[in-house]
Amino acid sequence: MHAKQWIGKSESTGERIAAFPANAMAATLNHSGPMYKDGDPLPHLWHWLYFLQTFNLEDKGYDGHPKLGGFLPPIDLPRRMWAGSRLKFLAPMSIGAQLNKESTIKAVTEKSGRSGALAFVTVLHQVHDGNTLCLEEEHDIVYREKMSAHAPQASPPSAPTESAFSRNIDPDPVMLFRYSALTFNGHRIHYDQPFCTDTEGYEGLVVHGPLMATMLLDLVRSELPQVIVSEFEFRALAPVFETTHFSIHGEPSTDEKTIKLWVRRDDGALAILAQATIR
Repeated sequence: MHAKQWIGKSESTGERIAAFPANAMAATLNHSGPMYKDGDPLPHLWHWLYFLQTFNLEDKGYDGHPKLGGFLPPIDLPRRMWAGSRLKFLAPMSIGAQLNKESTIKAVTEKSGRSGALAFVTVLHQVHDGNTLCLEEEHDIVYREKMSAHAPQASPPSAPTESAFSRNIDPDPVMLFRYSALTFNGHRIHYDQPFCTDTEGYEGLVVHGPLMATMLLDLVRSELPQVIVSEFEFRALAPVFETTHFSIHGEPSTDEKTIKLWVRRDDGALAILAQATIR
């Protein structure tokens, strides 16, 4: 079956939003303060700790992801990564609430780039609390060919050097393990060093894109606690490795309606570009 025939395919899951994953995420981000409990609002992007896909080990692919051909289309490109997301925060999601998530394949696009064949799958996620739509997210997944030593390597753009606020991050394997465990993410690029360097051709373990996106909104939350984020989008431009530190940055617009956010690698490259819409 052709991958485009997956467009419109949907699945639904329900879950009670337990406090433990939120408290474990808070510890991973080095938060201090009271523990999360039922009735507390779930911080933005922490919904990625819930509604997780489980699968038997015998159903895993070579990279630790589940084999394709179930909900996601069976695209014949082995390397699968989170390319970015666009989110609207429409109503609070509370810890202790019974929420439902519906996911629908919205688009499948195949193209060719400098590094070879590419495919993009966009999944629409909607989270409801009863009849109330709390969150809407368009999630972009990119599929690539196997890494080739002879393939041209794209040079990422340079990140801005000045920002209104920033934070230095020193990643390590424990941080990456914790986030992989919290999101039931078996992708080996985040914990299997030989797989990263020998099979995938990376410099080291790869820091999760959604973890860095979560850190960006956590930065906004700590620096501008009075603002309400209504929308957020991010795009991954270059990998970040646990072998060196990176920094996260924010710069509010002059009209105070948006905040430009980005991740700057140690070598100055722009790894993630994001924007939060505030009110």
